[in-house]
Amino acid sequence: MHPDFISTIEFQMSLLLFVALAGYLLAARINQSAVIGEILVGLLIGPSFLGLITYTDFVQSVAHLGAIILLFVIGMEFKVKDVFNLRYSFIALVGVIAPWIGGFLTAKAFGFNFENSVFTGTALTATSIAITANVLKEMGKLQTEAAKAIIGAAVIDDVLALLALSLSKQLVDGAFSPYTIILPIIKAGLFLVLGIYIGHKVLSRLIERVDQTPISQKYPEFVFIFAMMIAFFYAMIAEALHLSAIVGAFIAGISLEGVVLRHSKNYKEGAEYLHIIFASIFFVSLGILVDIHVVTPAVLWFLIVLTIVAVLTKVIGCFLPAKWQGLSTQDAAIIGFGMAPRGEVAMIIGLIGLNQNMITQEIYAAIIFMSLFTTILTPIILRNWFYK
Repeated sequence: MHPDFISTIEFQMSLLLFVALAGYLLAARINQSAVIGEILVGLLIGPSFLGLITYTDFVQSVAHLGAIILLFVIGMEFKVKDVFNLRYSFIALVGVIAPWIGGFLTAKAFGFNFENSVFTGTALTATSIAITANVLKEMGKLQTEAAKAIIGAAVIDDVLALLALSLSKQLVDGAFSPYTIILPIIKAGLFLVLGIYIGHKVLSRLIERVDQTPISQKYPEFVFIFAMMIAFFYAMIAEALHLSAIVGAFIAGISLEGVVLRHSKNYKEGAEYLHIIFASIFFVSLGILVDIHVVTPAVLWFLIVLTIVAVLTKVIGCFLPAKWQGLSTQDAAIIGFGMAPRGEVAMIIGLIGLNQNMITQEIYAAIIFMSLFTTILTPIILRNWFYK
């Protein structure tokens, strides 16, 4: 039994921030990605080992806030034309179809029913844009051709994974209709186009005007607050459209790229500091989500095979279309491995499946650990192999 103070929000928040930042420093010290250090720290303080903290609604909320800020910061590093390229949608499409088939057939081979198998395939379609983007940012590789392809394909992948989730529910419920597929695509397309256009033509100019006002000259942080309001507004709209809030934040970031400030503090710098704190919590939360005790010998074999299938289908499914489009073998391989981490997206899909009784506890445990392993694997491969 832990003392009562451990369960207070104040203690949990302080513990989260302390270990998140300690994980960040630890990873830097051993020359690994912050993602690795923070996930390991999360595993240590979570249910797997010390049990000081569990994945409560509070932890989830703070973690998601971290992901929103992270994607806003990443978005500001890119120009619109760098990311929204038709070539990348082909990489994303094949990179969703191959893992779905792989996941479905793997679950079937282990004797799970149609419903379980459909949802397993859906969990494998996800790509966690936050993880690879953070690793590339740490290494200063965001402006490479491979990084642009990864980010562009991963944004489309997020939309496709949500479509796959909607389709899976319909297949299982027997309520399949073309209307329910077309509508989300139209909503996502309109949001991307209008969001970028309004951000680029209206909001970025508005920020430059605000920068010229006497109030901005008196309060240099005024523009930073205004920029963060835009980020959260876009995240809100994306969530209302059943897209991911992190996609909304990314669109906000990309829309505000190129804003020139004369009087105010650079809002990119302010967002960077926020990102270090809250994105660290996001990665720690991925370790907290995992409970090593649920892995029985029966689950272990399914988990091993599912993880191998998850990595191979994503790597090959993104490598081949990238290679066909003229990218070098190394860049195509970087794209394949860069798209491999499932992270929080697959974990959330798994949780939805479990809550709606569409997957068993065993499959849910396997999905959580598969997400964790693919998330840890990518930074190690990118840092120590491709970019050594």
